[in-house]
Amino acid sequence: MILSWKNDWVRWVFTATIVAVGLAIALFNNWWPLLAPIGILVGIWGWHNPSVLFYLLLISLPLSVEFSFSDQLGTDLPDEPLMLAVSVLSVLYLVYRFTPFRSRLWHHPLLICLLAWIGWMTITTMVSTTPWISFKFLLAKSWYIGAFLLAPLIWLRDQQSIRRALYCLFVPLFLLALLSVIRHAFEGFSFISSSAVVQPYFRNHVVYSAMLVTLVPVLFFSRRFTQKKQLWDAAMILVLVALFFSYARGAWLALFVGIGAYLLLRNRLLVYGYVVVLLLSLLTIVWLKQGDRYLQFAPDYRTTIFHSDFQDHWRATYQGKDVSSVERFYRWIAGVRMVEEKPLIGFGPSSFYTRYRQYTVPAYKTWVSNNPDRSTVHNYFLLTAVEQGIPGLIIFLILFGALLFYAEKLYHLYRAIWTGQLAAGIAVIVVMLGVVNFWSDLIETDKIGSIFFLSIALLLILDHRCKEDVGVSAD
Repeated sequence: MILSWKNDWVRWVFTATIVAVGLAIALFNNWWPLLAPIGILVGIWGWHNPSVLFYLLLISLPLSVEFSFSDQLGTDLPDEPLMLAVSVLSVLYLVYRFTPFRSRLWHHPLLICLLAWIGWMTITTMVSTTPWISFKFLLAKSWYIGAFLLAPLIWLRDQQSIRRALYCLFVPLFLLALLSVIRHAFEGFSFISSSAVVQPYFRNHVVYSAMLVTLVPVLFFSRRFTQKKQLWDAAMILVLVALFFSYARGAWLALFVGIGAYLLLRNRLLVYGYVVVLLLSLLTIVWLKQGDRYLQFAPDYRTTIFHSDFQDHWRATYQGKDVSSVERFYRWIAGVRMVEEKPLIGFGPSSFYTRYRQYTVPAYKTWVSNNPDRSTVHNYFLLTAVEQGIPGLIIFLILFGALLFYAEKLYHLYRAIWTGQLAAGIAVIVVMLGVVNFWSDLIETDKIGSIFFLSIALLLILDHRCKEDVGVSAD
């Protein structure tokens, strides 16, 4: 092995790094240079145990916390450094141990759609209105894909390894749900404390619930393959209780839409349902835009407030007086107007925040419109159109539809065995992610983006495995 602790040059590099780190700590009076030798040790260990490092990354996803080195530099620890390490090791693995590994996978339509999306994203980065910000976004996207698409394609080779990966991801999430329910109980399950009890592992109850809702189909579809069904039922009850007390309307909606998606899946109607939703969404936008009809629904600025009581919060939602809902409309209107301004190439990845204010409509302005959190449009599909133009949105919608198509095909080909049930679970998870990202833009977060790209990888693996084992394709 080239990278081995037994090699003299590895020990010399590590020793030199330790000396440099010691000098840096003394000079800058800061501990963060210690990450360098830790990174080298993780790299050496990961080179010899790459699959274990990948499983460690999955375990860390629910447990990671946001950390700021300074006002300008922040990250998620420990999962983001692990993403980078797994991505680099995956690329080096293919280069150093080059083989025509699963060559048929590289021609799969799912992968072609993903590469087309990334390719268009690269083009829009090159002509971005904020080139440096867009480049950093593209760089971060590369190690998401390396860690959650490339790495699974290399190391998840059979049912046992896939099961192990799912356990690594969802068991810590379940334990955090249990912890959150216990902590929330001491707060009387109040709405106002729903975000505080999930910290520091989740920024707020929205991110927490969006990740937690994906655990429901995992438990449901894996139940039939376990002998401990009572344990599975108890886990499901706990997850549903935790989801209810998350007080996240988007996750609740995702759960019910996920149930409907499963019914459509069983009747081979999932892709048709997706097309209908797209057409209805397009017609709604055209109807609201015609003659500026959307201005008829503008709220009273003085009545758009935040409610600490959930009943008042829910009542304000359907009355159009909830500040979070109205603020979404405020940014959605700005987003649509931005798409009209640059429909072909958009403003560039991660550029919405710096450009949207001049496109807003004062009629929908709220008291939180100063946006201290620097958040974006709160709709990932619209965000894609704003930053990557309509072609970028079309490519992403095709990718999303392809995910549903292959999941549905695999389910009906192998519904009686584990492969088909996993495909069904992926289909429901993808639909749920679509719902929560209609109200948010969580694909860019470590907690949700990881599950999205992992879903693509698992469908590629399942389809490839079916071709090898049975000689049947989902095409």
